[in-house]
This record gives sequence, structure tokens and C-alpha cells, in this order.
Amino acid sequence: MGFLWSALLVLLLPLAVFSEVGGPETSLENEEVKEENGVLVLNDANFDTFMLDKDTVLVEFYAPWCGHCKQFAPEYEKIAGTLKENDPPIPVAKVDATEAPKLAEKYDIAGYPTIKIFKKGQPVDYEDSRTEEAIVAKAKEVSDPNWTIPPETTIVLTNANFDEVVETADIILVEFYAPWCGHCKKLAPEYEKAAQELSKRTPAIPLAKVDATAEADLATRYNVTGYPTLKIFRKGKAYDYNGPREKHGIIDFMIEQAGPPSTLVQTVKQVQEHLRDGSDATVIGVFRDGQEKLFQTYQNAANALREDFKFYHAFSSDIASFLKVQPGQLVVMHPDRFQSKYEAKKHLFKINDLTKEEDLKEHVLKNALPLVGHRTKANEAKRYTKRPLVVVYYTVDFSFDHRTDTQYWRSKVLDVAKDFPEYTFCISNEDDYASELKDLGLGDSGEEVNVAILDANGKKYVKDPEEFDSDSLREFVQDFKKGKLIPVLKSQPVPKNNKGPVKLVVGKTFEEIVMDKNSDVLIEFYAPWCGHCKALEPVYNDLGKKYRSAQDLVIAKMDATVNDIPVDRYKVEGFPTIYFAPKNRKYNPIQFQGQDRDLEGFSRFIEEHRAKSKTKEEL
Repeated sequence: MGFLWSALLVLLLPLAVFSEVGGPETSLENEEVKEENGVLVLNDANFDTFMLDKDTVLVEFYAPWCGHCKQFAPEYEKIAGTLKENDPPIPVAKVDATEAPKLAEKYDIAGYPTIKIFKKGQPVDYEDSRTEEAIVAKAKEVSDPNWTIPPETTIVLTNANFDEVVETADIILVEFYAPWCGHCKKLAPEYEKAAQELSKRTPAIPLAKVDATAEADLATRYNVTGYPTLKIFRKGKAYDYNGPREKHGIIDFMIEQAGPPSTLVQTVKQVQEHLRDGSDATVIGVFRDGQEKLFQTYQNAANALREDFKFYHAFSSDIASFLKVQPGQLVVMHPDRFQSKYEAKKHLFKINDLTKEEDLKEHVLKNALPLVGHRTKANEAKRYTKRPLVVVYYTVDFSFDHRTDTQYWRSKVLDVAKDFPEYTFCISNEDDYASELKDLGLGDSGEEVNVAILDANGKKYVKDPEEFDSDSLREFVQDFKKGKLIPVLKSQPVPKNNKGPVKLVVGKTFEEIVMDKNSDVLIEFYAPWCGHCKALEPVYNDLGKKYRSAQDLVIAKMDATVNDIPVDRYKVEGFPTIYFAPKNRKYNPIQFQGQDRDLEGFSRFIEEHRAKSKTKEEL
């Protein structure tokens, strides 16, 4: 008997130990569907199995720390009780999206709470009010046996129908996407909702999409190199779309785009008001009757640049006389406040039958900025992207009481800007750019005027705080031109303890860790507020633990919102952005795109590129 007990203990012991470290017993526990206050609890392990035989399920994706979720919880529990009494009952469930990263990514959960109704396993977005009455009514509507998911409003384009559709449309927005692209998946529901709303307008504004991986010829024809790429077509002519990528933004943007690209001005007074009160360049095409072809060329150019400039046109001889131009000319003029003795008061272009749209665009772009303009939060993304950019910060105020002081300092900048036409000069209000000044180390300089240069590689250079005048500014710009200046680097403090499975990188340690030629490095650039980054964190930590013992591989992460990236090849345009930096090609990192963001997906990506790295080393 003693022998049998001993044998049984030997058999049971491994199972007990295995259970403690998260073996089958823990797995079964995760797969079990529990209930909390009448609401079913789903997770990565049990979600798909639970959905298999269900017609309709109401699901809330939440985060434990979310205030809105906590406030909504009692209402949701009431909804669960009401739908439990429905005939047939409709299951009501919740998913902690922070503990279910696969589901959060699969269903593009970007905010909390997010409510979806699943019909035979297919998600239906719920966007109405979060009241028991509204949600119960929608759930019952979807549960009707005759209810089906409405067909897409977005038009599907292929090689077979593309030209016919876009060439006959006055305006149409087309998305070129890849089925595997995460950004495309995130855009898809917003794009479809915008398509539904815009289809109800008179006239309707259609939205369409092209699977660029299946329609490679179309992708090549329109230079599609990334996903998603959106383009506006007007009678078959393509224009880049640089608008918002959420429902309301797309709708507002396309409504504006559907209007005429240029506004008619009829009086000299209107022109005078633009020049007196405006803060941007005034672009006016002046025409007379019979110049329809020239006017259309102007309109085409205006369409191409309408997102960046406000265009006007006039058929008035009085306006032509006031501007001292001939009909058939394009005029670019800056507001009175920005004109100076160092630059022309107006920039003219004569339009003729041979003029190309590109010629007009080039003229507008070339003369869009005054010698020293006013960079603001509203115009920086459109006007001040060219680098190097010399920025002079002080109290910029063009109101009557402060105009003299503002122009006094600006005149000193003009004296220098005229001698460096290869650089862009501007003034900025120090209060509007307080955070930028802080990042530059100038937040507490004590000087009335501060100066920085932002270069093409993302580096920043700061003029030593001192009394400002034209001579000191000229010397600073000359030193930059000669390469004598040392860039400023925004960085968190260097971590005192950095022995975790995922190395923390800051601006000051980027070169030391990421650019170390003795190690391959996988680095995630994240933002603390990013939902996708939060969902990825447990997976990324597991990845760090998996490769912790690897001698020449580092798993790292960097908060890109508070640290500068000193190497411009590591572009970050969204979060999370992940690069693999092989030891033998640090300045040519490989971006992680399209693969599964799970432990297996990251492992495959790492092993594939480590193998290539080793092969190149051996060669």
C-alpha cells in the first residue's frame, strides 16, 4: 500500500508544480467564462470559443483605470439584467482590454469604454448614447433573425472599374490599403462611417478603396509606397490627401474640398482688408471675360494647393488697377505687417495658353513666405517645415499697442535674414512655444529674446542667452553654417538601474545602447498615453525575458514624447514604432511592420534579421 501511495505522489507532484507556474490548470481557469454582477468576463483565452455558437453578444472593452468605464459600470450591469430577460436572452460581456492585448489589437480598441455588438461573431460598432434604453434597443435590433450587417458604402475599386469611376466623379476620395496593415485596419471603420455620412449629401461625395496588394498596377501608377495612402480625384486627376483620418475630420475635410478652390473678390476694399488684416500670403488671379482657359489653369493649380493656401480670383478692372497688374496675371502678396525694404511688395506671374499648372504652383510655393514671417501653432505644419529654420522667440504681438516693439526686434532679424537666403527665418511668440523653449533649455534664460536653429536632421542648436542684436544673431548663424555649433538633446535622466529585461533608452543613451555595434537591438518608441503601447507592454516584457540571456541582443524601449532621437534614420510617425538595428548596419534599421504583435511574431522577426546579420558578418 505504501508503495502505491509513493508512486501516486510521484505522478501527482509534477502536475502540482506545473500548476503553480501557470500550466494547464491556469490555462483552463482563463478559458472559464466567469460572471461579475450579471456581466460575463471574456479574455484572450475564452473569447473565440464563447462566440462560436452565439447569435448576438453585447461586449464592452474597458480599462480598470478608466474613469468613464467606472462611471458606466452600474448602467452596464442594469443592461445585462434587462437583456437576460429578453426572449431569447442576449449575453452581455466585458473585456479588460489591458489584460487582453490580442483582442484589443484585433478589434482596434483605441479608447475606453468601446462597445461592440457581435452578430454571429462579426463586430458591429455601437456609437449612440450610453444609456440603458439606447443600448438595449440596438442590441434587440441586431438580434432580430432578419437583421444583417449593412453592406459597405465604400466603393471597392479594381483595375476593371477604376478609371471609369474616378474619371466621371467630380470629386472622390480613394484609399490605397494593404489587408495586413495595422494603420489601415484602424482607419477602416472611420472611413466607412465617413462614407455613409457623405453618401447622404446632395450631391453625394463618394469614398472608395483599392487593395494595393491585389491591384499592383494601380498602386504603381499612383506612386503608392506606404499604407494607407489616400488621394482625392477630380475628374480623374489625382491630388494628395493630407486631411484627418477619423470620421468627423474626413467628413468636414471632404465637404470643404468639394467646394470651389478659389473665392471671388469683387471690390478693392476686400483686397485691402486681406492685406491689412491677414496673417498669410494673399494669392489672387486677375482675369477678364474670355480668359476661361487661363482661369481653368489657375483653378487647377488652386486645387492642388488648396489645403495650404487660400486662393482668390477677380474679374474687376478696379482690382487690376489697384494691384497694378494686367488681366491674366497671378499675384502673391504678403500682409502689410510682413513687407520690408529687402523684398518685393508683390510677386507676379503672367499666365498664358502654354502655362502649366506646375509653373503656377512653383511660383506660389517659392513666394509663400516673407523674408521673416510669424511662425505660429496654426501655420507651422504648413509654412515652416523647411529646414534649416532660424527661430527668434520673444513677445510677438501685432496688436496696435505692441506692434512697435514687435517690429523693432523683427527688423533686427531682417538685417540678418537678407544675407542668408538659403535659410528660413521666422519669429515666434515665446508664450505659444513655452514647451519648445523648455526643451531647448531656454525656458528660464531670463533674456527678452532667444534664438534657436532647427536643422534638417532633427537636431536643434541654441544661441547662448545674451543681449540680442543683429551682430550676435549673424555670428550665431555663421557658426551654424561652418558646423561649429553643438546640438541640444532633449532627454530624460539616465536610469540609475537599467537591469530589467527591457532596457530603457533616453536621449543621452541612444548612441550608447542602440548604436552599439556589438549588439543587435530591437527598440520600441512609445508614448505613455498610447493605448496600443499599453496593450503591447506585457508582450514586449515577455520578449525581453525570452532574450535576456542573449549576449549580443538587446530588447529596448524609449519614450519618444520626452526624448529626442539623435539619429534621423529612426523616424517615428506613430506609436508604437519598432525598429531592429542590426550590429552591422545601425544607420539602416528595419522597421517592424505587418507582422503579428505577439511573442511568436516578434521572435520570428528577430530571428530572421539576426540570421541575415550573421550571414553578412560571415561574408
